[in-house]
Amino acid sequence: MALVNIFRRIRTKPLLVVAIGGNALLHRRERPNIANQRANVAGAARVLAGLAEHNGLVVTHGNGPQVGLLARQNEAMAGSDPVPFDVLVAESEGLIGYLLAEEIGRQIGPERVVVLLTLVVVDRRDPAFGRPSKPIGAMLTEAEARALAAERGCSVAPDGDGWRRVVPSPEPLEVVEVTAIRSLADAGYVVVCAGGGGIPVARDGGVLRGVEAVIDKDLTSALLAAELDADELMILTDVDAVVDGWGGGDPRPIRRATPVELRAGQWATGSMGPKVEAACRFAERTGRVARIGSLDHASETLAGLTGTRVCRD
Repeated sequence: MALVNIFRRIRTKPLLVVAIGGNALLHRRERPNIANQRANVAGAARVLAGLAEHNGLVVTHGNGPQVGLLARQNEAMAGSDPVPFDVLVAESEGLIGYLLAEEIGRQIGPERVVVLLTLVVVDRRDPAFGRPSKPIGAMLTEAEARALAAERGCSVAPDGDGWRRVVPSPEPLEVVEVTAIRSLADAGYVVVCAGGGGIPVARDGGVLRGVEAVIDKDLTSALLAAELDADELMILTDVDAVVDGWGGGDPRPIRRATPVELRAGQWATGSMGPKVEAACRFAERTGRVARIGSLDHASETLAGLTGTRVCRD
């Protein structure tokens, strides 16, 4: 026990769980090549490295554009068997995790960054399997989306000013590698994990088996942050704050709110809705602060100068 105590690093800095969106790494309607993703990741990495200077850091990320692209590429291969979504999520975790680790490592040293493929348990009986809602892939016109649905037998839905493919998005129940993530973070590593909400698995007796879904990364991030006893959860996206009346004639940024106040609003299911719900869950469960803000202004969001601060009281 004495040796364990000698080598076990005590947490000496605040621990942040920072969730960044897949659209921050591959912008809407942007050509989905690696050069564009590397350029976007480089900007995100500079922001994350700044946060890591004074905080422990666990980074989660979305994968909507990337996992959709991987699915389309697989479907276009004549004679190939369909690749299940648990495998596609794992592929996207590896792809995005590598790009993030590469660029964050340039800023703080490659030996300080760890990427961990992460399994997240869901329930096969979750009603979400009957209601596909998670947008993935590139933005499409309505005509393109309906043609894709007719050709592939998949579901599509409006998303912002366009259409996208949608897949089931069940509730995350358990992050399988949470103990490993905690150990790595406490040892001073920047941990990139739970990409795309984590690889979706369900319990089958004593075995975990992959399922056809893409879990919402914000909801997984809230669960992970609570289980890690994180000091704050930051959800960084492409808007400066949660906005009341978004798209209307009198939009109003919400700078501070309780979960009760936020849940009284109406938020888009495929975009701001999960971010608001994730922030509310973390604040309710821990009594600590969750923040929603712009990736480009992460330091200002953390300092409370911009963004939306969500707290139970």
